[in-house]
Amino acid sequence: MPVKVSVVVPVYNPGVYVEDCIESLLRQSLPPDQYEVIFVDDGSTDDTPARLDELAAAEPRVTVVHQENSGWSGKPRNVGIEAARGEYVMFVDNDDYLGDEALERMYDYGVANGADVVVGKMAGKGRGVPVELFRRNHPRATVENAPLIDSLTPHKMFRRAFLDAIGLRFPEGRRRLEDHVFVTEAYLRAANVSVLGDYVCYYHVRRDDASNAGFQRFDPGGYFKNLREALDVVERYTEPGPVRDRLFRRWLRVEMVERMRARRLLALPADYRRELFAEMHQVVVERFGPGVAAGLQPTQQVVAALITADRYDDVEAFAEWEAGIALTAVPEQVAWEDGTLRVSFTAEYTSAGEPMTFTAGAARTPLDGPPENLAAAIAWVSADTMARFKQATADLLVRERASAAQYFQPVRFTREELPAEDDTRLRLRLHATATVDPATTLTRAGVWDAFVRVKLGGWTKECRLGPAPRAARPTPPAALVGDHMVLPYWTSPHAHLALDVDRATGRLGLGTLSPDDVTAPGDRLLLPLPLHVPRDGAKAALRLTSSRATHDVPATLSPRASGALLEAVLPLGDLRGATWRVALAAPGPRLLPLPFVLRAGVGGVRAVRTPGPSALGRLVRRARRRLGTALGRTATRLRARTGRR
Repeated sequence: MPVKVSVVVPVYNPGVYVEDCIESLLRQSLPPDQYEVIFVDDGSTDDTPARLDELAAAEPRVTVVHQENSGWSGKPRNVGIEAARGEYVMFVDNDDYLGDEALERMYDYGVANGADVVVGKMAGKGRGVPVELFRRNHPRATVENAPLIDSLTPHKMFRRAFLDAIGLRFPEGRRRLEDHVFVTEAYLRAANVSVLGDYVCYYHVRRDDASNAGFQRFDPGGYFKNLREALDVVERYTEPGPVRDRLFRRWLRVEMVERMRARRLLALPADYRRELFAEMHQVVVERFGPGVAAGLQPTQQVVAALITADRYDDVEAFAEWEAGIALTAVPEQVAWEDGTLRVSFTAEYTSAGEPMTFTAGAARTPLDGPPENLAAAIAWVSADTMARFKQATADLLVRERASAAQYFQPVRFTREELPAEDDTRLRLRLHATATVDPATTLTRAGVWDAFVRVKLGGWTKECRLGPAPRAARPTPPAALVGDHMVLPYWTSPHAHLALDVDRATGRLGLGTLSPDDVTAPGDRLLLPLPLHVPRDGAKAALRLTSSRATHDVPATLSPRASGALLEAVLPLGDLRGATWRVALAAPGPRLLPLPFVLRAGVGGVRAVRTPGPSALGRLVRRARRRLGTALGRTATRLRARTGRR
């Protein structure tokens, strides 16, 4: 069968980090005979070459190419392109990994839309990835109708015939931003680019030792020389005007302005900051007209103007002011409504820990050159933020803690101006209500965290949702929806909202039940549970276990005012004469013990509190705990002694 996708992986000394990459490539839902994996070992000096050769010997879909070290990823990727037999070529880095259905989904989406380039949704584990680009699917995206230029890493799928037709390959040698040159040209020359935003295809991972190539400090002179080559590509394939300015703006914003802002700048050594600044100033003066900076957010415009004017000290002062600005998001309501979780919150910016205030009635004017000083810069940003408040937006995202995959939730919001203590100033607050549908969003077991994302004035900021004041903290019950058990809870100690999917046991509240809650008319068992279920109910099951047998009994859950009512028909003939432990079968699959037993006799079934542990059992458990504590202390002392040696 023809190969649909060739996956090219440049490899250099990844160590154990390559294992997640390998496993994800072998787990792909695309049939094994429809894709191939080409590892190009760029002169690794660790155990990786032997590991890859062993893999290739066992896996027909895997090929390994060994070559002398070339210094960067461009040549290995080009070697992989030449060796590829697939209709599409997908580039993966050796310390990243793919979603299990990534190749199949991206290939099908590309074929369906006649795409030369397919961009799959990314999740960043410890590193940033584009967010707005993946808010929805873009079957026919361009640099004009979608923020494609925000994603310039090579981790995409390219039609092999397209690459050959235009002669597109990566720049080679020890250099930076070779992917910017390659991807920018691909975007500008492709017949169509398709963005798949509803499935996380690529997991971009920051190593624990932060040794990824992209996290190493670079030589500013060489870096900005390579950046100019990406700008050359834009000039070659666009005309002067708004489109070119919009594309150039990406490099001004990401590679220059954002490096000169707030904590990101202040964390760098002082001499390195100035060296970066000097190189940025040269590029801005040489290459960017006034239309490039004009489309930036207000705070970014200030920094860009100061870079252009060669005023480093003022850039640093502005960064110190911005470093004190943060987003706060306070929950107001978290409640279930017919199987969906309604989350209401307010969001507001703070400055130096206090609510941020803005001058009422200040006139907004275009930024004509750099501000005179820090006070003038802050005043201009404040006036511009007030004038643009009607454009401010709020979003709620749920992010899977294990993978960093995140999804926007439907949200409605309003904007409110509040008087500050100083009558001449105002506070700006957003009130929002989001709807989380577990059936479509929370598709995997694990913990999902709630994040609020706000665009206001010159900032786009994110924060965790919470804390809520303890006295008014919403405490919704767990819910059985979409074949998942979902428990909203507040983390400790920070009291941020999180959603536990198919893992919680003790916190579900089942331990508060008592035998008095159980009614058993005839062969029916009725039990109210502290669970939310949708209006049309949910299916469940009880497991009854005795010393002689086990019975799985189907049950239904229907909504009631304070939770759900479980109903089950008991096999009375099979239960008589024994005591039965009872557990609720939950998604996972898991069994959640209930705090009572059932005893069945001639007169029917009655519930009895579960017998407590015997005195001997309590003594045994206490002894085990003490022994475990003693062993732990001994191990700690031994580690401390070893460290002193």
